Amino acid sequence: MAADPLAPLLDLADVAPAVGRARERVDQALRHRALRRQGGQVAAEVSLRSAVASAALEGYAHEREAVRAGTVTDPVLQGALRAAGALPGLADLWPKAPRQVLARLHTLAARGVVSEEALGRPAPDPDPGSGSGSGSGGGASGVPAALGARLDGLAGLVAGGTSVSPVVLAAVVHGELLALRPFAGPSGVVARAAARLTLISTGFDPRGLIAVELGHLEREPEYVGAAGAFATGTPDGLRSWLRHYATAVEIGADRLTGIGDEIG
Repeated sequence: MAADPLAPLLDLADVAPAVGRARERVDQALRHRALRRQGGQVAAEVSLRSAVASAALEGYAHEREAVRAGTVTDPVLQGALRAAGALPGLADLWPKAPRQVLARLHTLAARGVVSEEALGRPAPDPDPGSGSGSGSGGGASGVPAALGARLDGLAGLVAGGTSVSPVVLAAVVHGELLALRPFAGPSGVVARAAARLTLISTGFDPRGLIAVELGHLEREPEYVGAAGAFATGTPDGLRSWLRHYATAVEIGADRLTGIGDEIG
């Protein structure tokens, strides 16, 4: 049997305890009394707040109440809302056809931001410092071979190529997509949606109630720095990102408790 490619990540200092704490905090939050009677209302609020946070992390910050009122027409924010709303319906397909789902998420997130021809189509980031790994040569689709290979590797992990904690897998999905930036436009929105989709599809957060984006936004400087560290591929860089991600999950769980208290 082949070794689990992500298992060594749990041996990095402080990563396993951080993942364990995140698991405990999420389990506690998911037992909130409001979820028994008003789960749909809580889920809708989490979806709204996660989309607003994701757009803000992309550089498009808007007041939540203005978004709730429907007065914000910014296409990046609208794309984040569409992507967040689609996650429950994509959960079953994600481990079966990850590349197809990524294309769908990009189509939802980037409509009105990039050309129709670019929607759902991986393309290298023109910024050579973005970590896209442009490599040499390209496949029949025009996607550089190195980018296609890394997307295929990521898809293999999502499709059952690892048995590590969903927190670790979601962090790797998120970190890789941020490093690669495989799509034009709001690629970060796609990365954050794919990471949350991983938590949903693995059963870690089956109803999509943990708005990890709120944790990333609350610790935005750390988020940006740790994502850059992850892209280096060094043990310290990977450790930094995994610890940040676990903390963001904890914050998302705490915010779910707060939303439950407000609604319930």
